[in-house]
Amino acid sequence: MSRFGQFAVVALVSSLAFAGVSRADSLDMNNGAKIEKTLQTFSSNFDVRDINDYANYKDQPEDSDAAQPRTDAGVQHIQASIKENKDLVRRLGERGVKIDDVVNAEQAADGSMTFWVR
Repeated sequence: MSRFGQFAVVALVSSLAFAGVSRADSLDMNNGAKIEKTLQTFSSNFDVRDINDYANYKDQPEDSDAAQPRTDAGVQHIQASIKENKDLVRRLGERGVKIDDVVNAEQAADGSMTFWVR
């Protein structure tokens, strides 16, 4: 195999490996305990969206990309985690968000957060 062919194969394998890692990381960071722990110390940029607008917000239409709805207990855990972060409570309040209206939170790969409210 030529050097060019070897380089192409290595580049392809490397690309697939990195793509798999970043996707797995982004999906895992929004699961239960991890997102709750993140919310307790979260201090980065965030966006607030209405849960009724979720379908319009998604970049990709596949069902596998959709965040799983939180159970009632999951919503309570997210709200409790937010309440532990006084700075985040203040920042959300400045945007008119009541913590009891937050029903989900999703962290993006860049570290920003989207809070879904009812």
